[in-house]
Amino acid sequence: MIVILHNIRSTHNVGSIFRTADAAGCEKIYLCGITPTPQDRFGRANEKISKVALGAEKWIKWEKVGQTAAIVEKLKKDGYKILAIEQNKKSVPYCKLKIKSEKSKVALVLGAEVQGLPPAILRRADKILEIPMRGRKESLNVAVAFGIVVFNLINK
Repeated sequence: MIVILHNIRSTHNVGSIFRTADAAGCEKIYLCGITPTPQDRFGRANEKISKVALGAEKWIKWEKVGQTAAIVEKLKKDGYKILAIEQNKKSVPYCKLKIKSEKSKVALVLGAEVQGLPPAILRRADKILEIPMRGRKESLNVAVAFGIVVFNLINK
């Protein structure tokens, strides 16, 4: 499984996603747009990410990518099923997703904390998944949402 982070602003969310991705056995994380990386341009560790990731940022492969759409298109051509996590009129509950094969290649796309994923990325997704909300809040923290969905997918 591949993870694509689109304009995630918070270093704490990025660190948490690295840690959860490691726990779930994810292969790689693409850090797109303004999403911070575990290292600065001089190769120094981003201490804020490291503090939360607890070392996962050192062994999970990652790559900085400017345009989210470009990596989504590349992964689609490589046979990945693109699953966006977002509330949308076309979304389906994450727990109802049926994956046809254990060998399916999956890329999960998560968007910015406030704006979410833009329509241009949602149009490229094979499925849009949402977590049904039962309380008064309309959404969850992006790192929490990732944890819920990724562990559901690996346990199918």
